[in-house]
Amino acid sequence: MTVSPESYVALSAVLFFIGVVGVIARRNPLIMLMSIELLFNAANLALVAYARAWVNNTGHVFAFLVITVAAAEAAIGLAIVTMTFRRSAHVDVDEVSALRG
Repeated sequence: MTVSPESYVALSAVLFFIGVVGVIARRNPLIMLMSIELLFNAANLALVAYARAWVNNTGHVFAFLVITVAAAEAAIGLAIVTMTFRRSAHVDVDEVSALRG
């Protein structure tokens, strides 16, 4: 049984929409980072689905590059959130002025 590329793209669109709602609706930076990772994974799924449908490896290369950028973003984002948590009991994205030295 094969799954059509349209099904993968539809799943990618649903994941992307959930990620966008997570970034817009939530104010917790950890939830926002997880939502951004969900956005990256949705883009990767679409890239790999189109690469498989068109029998081209370019989508796989771009997906690998997106995974690399997502890992760097997660490391830097978690470092910033950790430093902010050390200064205050709770972290709200609207209170970014706490990062000033």
